[in-house]
Amino acid sequence: MRVYNTLNKRKEEILPLAPPEIKIYVCGPTTYNYIHLGNARPLVVFDTIRRYMFYRGLEVKYVQNFTDVDDKIIKRAQEEGQDALQLAEHYIEEYFKDADALGIKRADIHPRVSQHMTDIIAAIAGLIDKGYAYEVDGDVFYRVRAFKDYGKLSGRSLEEMLAGARVEVNERKEEPMDFALWKASKPGEPYWNSPWGPGRPGWHIECSVMSMKYLGETLDIHGGGNDLIFPHHENEIAQAEALTGKPFSRYWIHNGFITVNQEKMSKSLGNFFILRDILKKYPADVVRFYLLSTHYRSPLDFDDGKLEEARRALGRLKTTENLAREFIGDGELGGEQTFEEGPALSFLQSVEELQNRYIEAMDDDFNTARALGHLFEISHQINSYLAAAANDTTSRSALQQALKVFQELADVLGIFMDKEQNQNQMVEKLLKIMGDLRQLARQEKDFALADQIRDFMSDNGIRVEDTAQGSRFLWEQLPAAENLVNKLLKFRTEFKKARQFDRADKVRDELQEAGIAVEDTREGVRWRIVDA
Repeated sequence: MRVYNTLNKRKEEILPLAPPEIKIYVCGPTTYNYIHLGNARPLVVFDTIRRYMFYRGLEVKYVQNFTDVDDKIIKRAQEEGQDALQLAEHYIEEYFKDADALGIKRADIHPRVSQHMTDIIAAIAGLIDKGYAYEVDGDVFYRVRAFKDYGKLSGRSLEEMLAGARVEVNERKEEPMDFALWKASKPGEPYWNSPWGPGRPGWHIECSVMSMKYLGETLDIHGGGNDLIFPHHENEIAQAEALTGKPFSRYWIHNGFITVNQEKMSKSLGNFFILRDILKKYPADVVRFYLLSTHYRSPLDFDDGKLEEARRALGRLKTTENLAREFIGDGELGGEQTFEEGPALSFLQSVEELQNRYIEAMDDDFNTARALGHLFEISHQINSYLAAAANDTTSRSALQQALKVFQELADVLGIFMDKEQNQNQMVEKLLKIMGDLRQLARQEKDFALADQIRDFMSDNGIRVEDTAQGSRFLWEQLPAAENLVNKLLKFRTEFKKARQFDRADKVRDELQEAGIAVEDTREGVRWRIVDA
């Protein structure tokens, strides 16, 4: 695999430090609003890169942060009369709803600034000790001229940056380009105690600290949007390499902007489209298809017409999948069959050749636009074979092998989402029922039941956090719906034995609302999905 490395301004072969593991850090959102389509592009781009690396046999360790301490969050919270951390928590939860809807796989770790203050303060103290930072009246600034390689990512000299950049005016800085590592708190703002007094970190230090905490002093890949190259990623490099004396990240990957009438989509310009509003009009896999139909480094101009084109194009691929499934049927065909010379062998050889071209396209700087082209060529091959195939075991077996390749390549791009999304939505409904039941148990001081639910969740890879608003579940991978239904029905049976009929009926009714019918029979309780 080769990728365009922003640091060296050329395509380079990806060589992980400790193969087969590859360590990736991607900058996440500042959580003061819903994500818009421009925010969604890096989510889809790096989720696809991650999926492809798995497909190619790499073990990806993926970290994406949340900025939950920031001036924008504080300003929004003050405007709404809310606690800043609670506001951030709300938008983190809303982020997960949108990201899950887009088929974005959860990161292995989602660190938050508010949970890493000790690490951040220690890093700032280290920079002061090494002469890279200085304190003035409770603020701490990074001394940019002390880092001789400053500007190597953006490719600009310090003088060019001074001339062209918007620099925060602060007469207490040694130089205008010096940037804040720690900000003294103002009245009414959240703060943490530090050696320099109460305050909070500047924006840039968080990612240097959290990425190295979870991925080591040198990352394989650091990613984000083009707008982060300067100053955010430039400052991350300066901080991290000043602390460790080692290269911070070996490869830097940046996606292009989404524009509206050739102007960058952003909240500050007011020309943004909230993702969940778009998802009310277009299925999530159509939005993914649209975002991947252009190379990730190229700008992508937004308009509804292109989403309609994406809907029609993706529909053609889904039609191929459905026709092939219908032809293959539900019968057992056994394992992969080998074929003698003839139409079936020629067909599978052409599919294999196109699969190799797809891989070549993705290996060449993750060129999803070219990869989609080869996926359409496979679709054409399948349609042509279907039109001429005899309804026999040989034809069905050949189509089954071709369809497997077709679906695997589509899954790398995340564009066949219907079944996966239905399953995820069902599981999320079941988790809400479990959370409501645990909250009820805590209110009624039934701590034995509350603990049973917590332990069950833990066994299924879900962490339980109790808040004033109720129980919140955090997961890296959703559990199986069957496990949740069976556990809820077991609780229902126990409630009925204890003559707690209100609880038993509540479980049954909520399962019904989630699309699951519950039937009491002589042989025991049965359930079936009535609404997928």
